[in-house]
Amino acid sequence: MRFLFYAVTSMIYMEYFLYVRAAKVWEDKHMPSYLGPSVYQLVHLFVLVVVNSMTLLLLSIMLARGIYSLTVNITTIEGWEIERHHQLLRRSRVLGGYLDGPDGVKVRVERHEFPYDIGIWQNVCAGMGTRNFLAWFWPFAKGPRTDGLTFETNGFEEPGQSWPPPDPDRMPRMPRVDEAEDAFIFKHQHLSPAEELQAFKERQQADLTRREMQNGVLRRKPFSKRFDRETNSPIDDDYLEEDDR
Repeated sequence: MRFLFYAVTSMIYMEYFLYVRAAKVWEDKHMPSYLGPSVYQLVHLFVLVVVNSMTLLLLSIMLARGIYSLTVNITTIEGWEIERHHQLLRRSRVLGGYLDGPDGVKVRVERHEFPYDIGIWQNVCAGMGTRNFLAWFWPFAKGPRTDGLTFETNGFEEPGQSWPPPDPDRMPRMPRVDEAEDAFIFKHQHLSPAEELQAFKERQQADLTRREMQNGVLRRKPFSKRFDRETNSPIDDDYLEEDDR
């Protein structure tokens, strides 16, 4: 943060002098060329103005974003997690507070507050490592004093509550117990050649029938249209019709 601050400050200072120089060249544009800067100097000035201006713009955006993140005490990834949590809350509100997890498990989604936002002043002091306002601008000041594992929380949630909250879409599936000795056994090994041929034709016909029914990739309706408007219960057929694909 200190590096960005001093980098932006230095480039603003440099931008001022570049502007003064460019304004002087523009003011003397009607003077004879031998009285002004050479072509090499003009090109050099142009390149400096463009590079410094673009770098100043990008670093200013980074500095503004860094200051915002410092005041609310969140990182970019935590910001994405907060947006993801709000999205899950909107989905669960339609489904009565529950979402489908792996293996058909119903997962209750409850609202959780971000636990590490402890107030603007406390956030800034924790991020800068000191309460001394003048030390925030000292380039060689120490950073935050923490072990990287434990952080102060605001106490809005119960102790032991994890962040981010559980996400049904990211929960692992339950391990499946398969019979290892039956992994490579052909189920139709006791059939006669004629019966095996008949079974193959039945499977082939089933595949052809399923392909004709699907006619390519089936697309589901938008999430808001998969539920009955009156009862808010899921509809039986939530796939798009043939004409709507």
